[in-house]
Formats: sequence, structure tokens, C-alpha cells
Amino acid sequence: MTNTLLRIDASARHEDSTSRALADAVVDRLAPDTTLTRDLSAQAIPQLDAGWLHAAFTGDDQRSDDQRARLALSETLIEELRQADTLLISTPIYNFGIPASLKAWIDMIARAGVTFRYTENGPEGLLTGKRAVLVIASGGTEVDSGIDYATPYLRHVLGFVGITDVQIVRSDLQSLDPEASKARAAADLNGLAA
Repeated sequence: MTNTLLRIDASARHEDSTSRALADAVVDRLAPDTTLTRDLSAQAIPQLDAGWLHAAFTGDDQRSDDQRARLALSETLIEELRQADTLLISTPIYNFGIPASLKAWIDMIARAGVTFRYTENGPEGLLTGKRAVLVIASGGTEVDSGIDYATPYLRHVLGFVGITDVQIVRSDLQSLDPEASKARAAADLNGLAA
């Protein structure tokens, strides 16, 4: 059985990026058969607009060619996610939250009737049976502290689309104590099951 990992990189930095370096280490540790990579700073994902929303909420059999074209990137991103056994998201915490590029990716993959649906018992995620690893880097925000709006949000969104097996590899508070930050990252990395 093939093990496919989808890697999403959200850092605006390419060189000296802690989250990208840790993501490399996660890929080495998990050793997937196939790795798909989407670098959100190299290929910008557009923000949602009224035309996109109208297309997304029009029935598939009723969509115009223009509407299908508007949803083409979303369809591609969702298909990448469907193919993956493991989702790896590497992101810094910018101003207590996730980068706008990562939010744009989430907006494209969280689609009613496609990756989640509403039921009489509430929302149900449709991307079940997957694992996610979140690599979180920060200068002064502690992961899962009262001022971390990135990590809880990502856990929630992933659960919303059906991905509930979520592990964290963190290198937080780098500006306050770089050595302790590296130690936390190493411990989290060692705790990942291959």
C-alpha cells in the first residue's frame, strides 16, 4: 500500500525558515512513498470573491463553464488532499494567527457537500481516515496558550473536514529561549510515529 503525504508550506520565508526545516525533518521521519508539495508563498492562492462563492453554491449540474473555471483550483487542492494519507502543514504564527496564504488554502478546501456536510446532528467531515501533522513555529507565542489563535483554529478546521488524528511538532517561543524551543521541537519530532 502506498503512503502519500501532502505537504503544505505557509512560511513567507524560504531561507532560515524554522517551520520549513522542521517539515523537512518530519518528511524524513515519516518516509512516505510519495510526497506532494504545495508552497503557498510560491504559488499564491486567491482570496474568495462573490463569483467564487456563487459558483461553489451552484449545483454541479447547473454550473456554467465560467463557474467551473472559478472552482478549478479548489477542485485541484481538494483532490490533492483526498489522495493524501497524511497531511503535513508547516506554518509560522504571524500576529497570533495563521498566514493569510494558509487561510486562503483552507477557504478553497472547506466546501459544503464536498469536504463536509451539514446533517441533523451538525456538521460532518468527509475527509476521514487521514492523519495530520502540524509544524508550528513562533518567535514569542507559546503553542496552545491563550494568545495562540493558530493551533486551535487549525485543529478545529481539520476536525471540521474529518481529520481528527492531529499531532503537533512545535518550535515556539524561539525569541525568548532558542535552546528550549529546539528541545521541544526535537521531543515532538521523536514522538511522531513513522
